[in-house]
Amino acid sequence: MRKIGSVTALDDLGRVRLSKSFFMREFLYSEVANFHGIPNYPDDPDLAIMVGKRLCKELLEPLQATFGKIIVRSAYRSCEVNGYCNAQQKAGKKGYTCASNEANFAGHIWDRRDKDGHAGATACIVIPWFADQMEDGADWRSLAWWIHDNLPHSGLYFFPKMAAFNITWHEQPVRRIDSYIAPKGCLTKPGMENNTGDHSQWYEGFPSLKTA
Repeated sequence: MRKIGSVTALDDLGRVRLSKSFFMREFLYSEVANFHGIPNYPDDPDLAIMVGKRLCKELLEPLQATFGKIIVRSAYRSCEVNGYCNAQQKAGKKGYTCASNEANFAGHIWDRRDKDGHAGATACIVIPWFADQMEDGADWRSLAWWIHDNLPHSGLYFFPKMAAFNITWHEQPVRRIDSYIAPKGCLTKPGMENNTGDHSQWYEGFPSLKTA
């Protein structure tokens, strides 16, 4: 297992190409880490690179090929960064929105496996094309169902600002969609009748899936 023990090693990590369009460096930025001076790089870079490649190749590249450039808002978090953010949230501080470390293993914390030993990775992204659609009155569920029908995501979570959403790749995908945008709550999860089947009536006029 490679370790990050120098600036050179961290620079080399940032140069790792995860897919055609994405490098590791853009997934390491964190406002919390930057503001508070907390290191935000993985203890297990090899695991972080592995799941990052799957996230990019299987989810982010097809999205960018289909809808145009995507913006990464938040992605990898070290246990230190996520733990600090979660503690501030529990203390009622504004601007901190992180679940517990355990809840984020194989999610935003790419270099930790979840309680069942599975790996995964989450990125919070904005698709400018869809943000414009939302400004014109589009329903967030249109993009949610497009992704659900076309890509092997494990989870989606939509947020009000800029139509940003979390998208997760996981070794054992759950196939669940939630939102903080009305109608809030769970749109679908395993066991619900709408979790399978065709939902194309929701995204008529959307571009067809393209591969990178």
